Amino acid sequence: MVDTGDYHRRAAAAGVVGRWSTANENLPWKPEPRSVAHHWSYGTLRPLAVEATRFVRGENGALRVLTLLNPGHPDHEAAAGNLYSGLQVLVPGEDMHSHRHSPTAIRFVHESEGGWTAVDGEKNYLDAGDVVLTPAMLWHEHGNDGTDEVVWQDCTDDPLVTVLAANHFELFPTRSHLAGAHDTGAAGVLRPSHGTHPAGALHYPWAKTRAQLARADVATRGWAELRLTDVTGRHDVSRTTAARFLAVAPHARTPSHQHTGAVVLIVAKGSPTVHVEDVAHAAAQGDTVAVPSWSRWRIDNPAEEDCVLFAYDETPLLRNTGLYRNAAQEEASP
Repeated sequence: MVDTGDYHRRAAAAGVVGRWSTANENLPWKPEPRSVAHHWSYGTLRPLAVEATRFVRGENGALRVLTLLNPGHPDHEAAAGNLYSGLQVLVPGEDMHSHRHSPTAIRFVHESEGGWTAVDGEKNYLDAGDVVLTPAMLWHEHGNDGTDEVVWQDCTDDPLVTVLAANHFELFPTRSHLAGAHDTGAAGVLRPSHGTHPAGALHYPWAKTRAQLARADVATRGWAELRLTDVTGRHDVSRTTAARFLAVAPHARTPSHQHTGAVVLIVAKGSPTVHVEDVAHAAAQGDTVAVPSWSRWRIDNPAEEDCVLFAYDETPLLRNTGLYRNAAQEEASP
């Protein structure tokens, strides 16, 4: 038998490794995500987020965010896959220095009376259940004109941008970029209003989301999906991330899903049970559940009222790169 120890030591010194010894580890035969299914309780996270407002103040308030760390990779700041999620609180009278960055940010609003986001000169006041998008490299800022804390959840592609070493971050020359801006409350769920930029400040009000879901007749069908799009109504909210609302009627469930790409689910209304593989996560309003790539998952609604979840996932990135597959495609393969 040949002793290859010396060979591998010399190869390592040269900065190479024989692929025959690492192929099964680095190129598995099926998706093997580091992420694991996990459930974060809003009831647990909210007090921690509010407590941080006592000692993280001023300019540091922009980073007063509790990052949801997946136990499968606590060194990789992502809730699942390359999807970031973090809980942020704005205190009354607070506002953030206008800035822009390479990651695209989607924000799901948990609590707000007077909270706002301004993107590319367009200012939108936000209510609980609203979703607002800040597209990559557009100037944006946030504030709280109300008398209570504003709480929202950042949903971004930061981990992907970081892995690709493609991040840029800039502060606006002055604190605000809103000189001459106008306020607006007009927006649609599927074809939202926009400002001067083609991508626009996409704002999806909760009231219009609920109205659109009502027209979907969830009670009869059992469940419905409402995909959020750009202003054309044809494309996802970004090239890397898709966003949608999932509504489930009382005592109904969604079909089972299994696909490449992680999903992060946030409960907007109700008390659903999210099944990931063989584990049932009984969730409450505001809770977050991480679904790793290629995991079987579905949503059950055991309650007497309908439930609604906000979901964001990695499917646009995977589709655009030819890496998206689902269980149906696998079953159809020879």
